[in-house]
Amino acid sequence: MKIDLTDTTSSKINKALVQGRRAVGTPAVGMVLTLVIVTDEENAYDALKAANDASREHPSRTLVVIKRVSRSPRDRAQTRLDAEVRVGADAGNGETVVLRLYGEVTDHAQSVVLPLLLPDAPVVVWWPINAPLDPAKDPLGALAQRRVTDSYAAERPIHELTARSEAYTPGDTDLAWTRITPWRSMLAAALDQVVCDVTSVEVEGEEFNPSVELLGMWLADRLSVPVRRSLSSGPGLTAVRMETSSGPIILDRADGSLANLAIHGQPDRAVALKRRETAELIAEELRRLDPDDTYEATLRFGVDRLDDSDGDGARPGTSDAARPVAEPAAEKKAAPATARKAPARKAAAK
Repeated sequence: MKIDLTDTTSSKINKALVQGRRAVGTPAVGMVLTLVIVTDEENAYDALKAANDASREHPSRTLVVIKRVSRSPRDRAQTRLDAEVRVGADAGNGETVVLRLYGEVTDHAQSVVLPLLLPDAPVVVWWPINAPLDPAKDPLGALAQRRVTDSYAAERPIHELTARSEAYTPGDTDLAWTRITPWRSMLAAALDQVVCDVTSVEVEGEEFNPSVELLGMWLADRLSVPVRRSLSSGPGLTAVRMETSSGPIILDRADGSLANLAIHGQPDRAVALKRRETAELIAEELRRLDPDDTYEATLRFGVDRLDDSDGDGARPGTSDAARPVAEPAAEKKAAPATARKAPARKAAAK
C-alpha cells in the first residue's frame, strides 16, 4: 500500500503510517530498529531496494531522506516536504517513508526525521554516497547509535579513510570494512590449520580500493609484520599471500566469486568467496549495534600511513610493483620479527 503526501508535515506522515497499518493489518511492534538512509534521487532506488532486502532479516522502519537541491533562488525560497508512505508488501518486512525535502527544510532534516523514529528502538543512519567527514557530528548522525558510510563511493577513498580515522566515534562503521569480513574469517581459519609464525604478508587488489587498504592495515596490526600492497585489475580484492615458518599460505580469488586456498603441505582447495551485494552488507551491519573495536583499532593503526597520500588519493612513488601498505608501529618493531597467529584468530570475527 502506498500513500502519497504533498506539502505535508511529520504529524500527517505519522497519521498516514497508522492508517496504512490498519488497512493492511500490520502491527508496528514487530520492527526492531529505524534505518535512516540519506541519499540523492539518483541512488535512492538502489539503496531502498537493499534496505528492503535486509528487512527480511531485520524488520525496520526505513526513512529515506532525499534533499532536493533547487537551482533557482525562487525555488530555494519555497520550503516543502513531500512524502511517500509504504506499508505491507511495498515496504518489505516493515514500513518505508520516502521524504523529499525542498528549500530551507533541507538544512533541518533532523527535525523532520525525529518525530518519525520508532520509540525505544535503535537508530541506524546510512549514507550510500556523500557521507559527512564526521558522521557523529552530522545532525542526522547524532540521532543514531550506529552510523554506516561507504568510502568506496567517494571520489578519493584513501583520503576518506583518513578522515574516518581522525573523526572516529564509537558506532561508526564503513561498508568497505564489512566487505572484508569473509576474507578475515578465511585467513584466520587458514592459520588455525597450521602451527607457524607469519613473517610477511602481501595483499593484492584494485588501486584506490579502501577494502584492500583496510585488510592490509588489519593484518599489519594483528600480526605485527610488514604488509605489502600489490596492484591488480580486480575485481576488488584478488589475493593475500602470507609467508610463514611452515611455508606460504595463499588465498587467491581471480574472478570475484570462487577462491583457491593453498597451504604448504596440504592439497589446494576451492572456497566460496563471492563479492556480496549491498543488501548482505547492510544486513551484516544491522546484526550488531555495539561499537566495532576491531574496526577502530585498524583505522587508528593505519592513519599515519595514509597521511602520505597525495591529492588524488594515491601514494607517491607507487607503481604496479608491490609497495608497502603498512608496517608495524615503532613499539611493535622492537618485538621479534615473527608473530604468533593467535591475534589474527581472535580478531577475525566481528
